[in-house]
Amino acid sequence: MFSVAPHELWRGIRTTVRSDVFGGALLLLATAAALILANSPAAGWYASLRDLTFGIPELHLELSLGAWAADGLLAIFFFVVGLELKEEFVSGRLRDPRAAALPIAAAVGGVLVPALFYVLVNLGNPVAMRGWAIPTATDIAFAVAVIAVLGRFLPPALRVFLLTLAIVDDLIAITVIATFYTDTISLPWLTLALLPLAGFGALVQRGVRRWWVLLPLAVATWVCVHASGVHATVAGVLLGLLVPVLPTMRARVHMPDGAYDGLAAHFADRWSPIATLVAVPVFAFFAAGVSIGGVDGLVSALRDPITLGIIAGLVLGKPIGILLTTFALSRVPGIRMDETLRWPDLVGMSFLAGIGFTVSLLVGELAFGQSSIADEHVKIGVLLGSLIAAIIGGLVLGVRNRRARLRG
Repeated sequence: MFSVAPHELWRGIRTTVRSDVFGGALLLLATAAALILANSPAAGWYASLRDLTFGIPELHLELSLGAWAADGLLAIFFFVVGLELKEEFVSGRLRDPRAAALPIAAAVGGVLVPALFYVLVNLGNPVAMRGWAIPTATDIAFAVAVIAVLGRFLPPALRVFLLTLAIVDDLIAITVIATFYTDTISLPWLTLALLPLAGFGALVQRGVRRWWVLLPLAVATWVCVHASGVHATVAGVLLGLLVPVLPTMRARVHMPDGAYDGLAAHFADRWSPIATLVAVPVFAFFAAGVSIGGVDGLVSALRDPITLGIIAGLVLGKPIGILLTTFALSRVPGIRMDETLRWPDLVGMSFLAGIGFTVSLLVGELAFGQSSIADEHVKIGVLLGSLIAAIIGGLVLGVRNRRARLRG
């Protein structure tokens, strides 16, 4: 009999959960379960579960289970995104502007061109135009998981390029949600949110990491931001960006032994498994359950410019925007692409960036309302577009990986 210490077991679980392949596989499993249930005799049960409503009306928190997943659980995911963004800008890949210029520019191109494709397909339809941002997002969990499986012998710089691009893509998506998908703002609630937010920031700057002190402040911030009309996931990002990456002078005073090394990595280590195991899969389970309605339903969706605009944006707009921007900027003196990267590798990676899932589905709900016909077509467009982009990108990188393995 083998005995494993609890801390060793937890360390192994965290290592597995934080792996790219595991996160992508769990997300895929939740998506498949939602699609099967929504198109089976259990569709009624699935819909009633998703629409089950509970909460506190006085705090604008009487939400369906699906809305709790989108507004509540995704705030955890975006909190982790905020931590990662802070780490990258302070001490990571985005610290050196020259090194980060290409993937940052590629991310911007990968947002603008898909939006342009969607707008061109939906010109003249003001209702459909609300979804212009749907095909602009890259799902980092799926995209990086594909590279982890199919690109083991490809240059490590390719994964770094995709990660940087996806992180900047997340930052743009957060800005878009806060700016374009907030209809009305309650200034009293938004002002009230500053109090717990400031308290949280002051405590983490002093090195406080006790969950029973910080969690109530984080929840209070989330409640106030949600009640203000701004999408509640923005609260998660703001909280994450307040957490220090490097040791602060105040924290050093409280911990003179030098054990404190910044809280961002500590919180990311604690909360990433929760985001991977719970937040994103549960959101996917409730968000991806679209009733296709057989062949007729699929044909009807594919005749909708909303669906076609999303597919065009993800499958064509993403790679075209990323590749054109990278090519143009790489010709600027002083900016060079990593010498280990080859253009065929970037072609495959740019198609993987067209896997838009978590944030794309969220933007679709914000644009057209949950369970509306347009939202159902959004889900079909996101799923089909992501699948096509994943297949093309996977095939290209698979061939490249095989050649690299034979050479190696």
